Amino acid sequence: MGDSHTWTAAPAAAEQARSVLAAAWSCAVTAEGGREEFVGAHTVADDGRVLLHVPEDSALLAAAICAPRGEPSAVLEFADVAPVPVRGRIRARLWLAGWFAPEDGHLVFRPTRVVLRRPSGAVVVDLDEFATAAPDPLATAEARLLTHLADCHGDAVERLTRLVDADSLHGAVRVRPLAVDRHGLTLRIERARAHGDVRLPFHAPADDVAQLTERMHVLLTQASAASCPRALQRQRTDGDG
Repeated sequence: MGDSHTWTAAPAAAEQARSVLAAAWSCAVTAEGGREEFVGAHTVADDGRVLLHVPEDSALLAAAICAPRGEPSAVLEFADVAPVPVRGRIRARLWLAGWFAPEDGHLVFRPTRVVLRRPSGAVVVDLDEFATAAPDPLATAEARLLTHLADCHGDAVERLTRLVDADSLHGAVRVRPLAVDRHGLTLRIERARAHGDVRLPFHAPADDVAQLTERMHVLLTQASAASCPRALQRQRTDGDG
C-alpha cells in the first residue's frame, strides 16, 4: 500500500508544446520569402510568442518589411529530438502557423494555430491553453539528465527494466532512457526490427532536479525489490554465448 505508482499523469499537449519550444535550439521557418533554418536564434515570451533574431540579409526579414500589412504569414517547425542516441530520435514535431511583425530589431511571431505531432498522432493545441501553459520544469535540463543516466548509470537503466512487464521486453536487444518530465521516465525498448516505449510514472510530480533525484531513487528501490523479467534473463543468457 502507499508504495505503488499513484501518479499516472502525462504532460498535456499545451505543456508539451511549450516544452518543445523551451528546449529546441533550432527552427525552420517557411514564409513568403522561402524556407530558412535558424539555429540559436529564437526565444519564447511567457505568452508563447516567439521572438526571432534574424540576420539583416534574411529573406524573412525582407518579407516582413515589404509585406503590405507588415505581417507576413509563416509556419515555424520545431523538432523534439531525443538527447540519447536511439532509433527514431524525433519524439515529436511542433508546427506554429501565424504572423510575423518587426519589433525592436527582431521579429515577433504570433501563432494562430498550434499543432503537435506525437507518435500517437497529431493534435491541435488550444491557443488559450498554449498561451497560459508553462514548459515542463525539467525541459531545459532533460538532455543533460538523460545523457548522464545513459552514459554513467547503465546498471540503473537495466535495473529499472524490472518494473516493465516481461511481455514488453520480449526480444529486446537494448533499453535506453528516451524522455523524462515531471510526471515520469520513458524507456525506449529496441528489438531487432522494431521498438516500443514504456513509461514509468513517478509517485508524485517532480518540480525540480532535486525532486527528480528523489523520484528516481524511489523507482530504483521498487525495481530492486522486483523480480528480474524472464525476457531480460533470456537476453543476458543469449548474450553470454
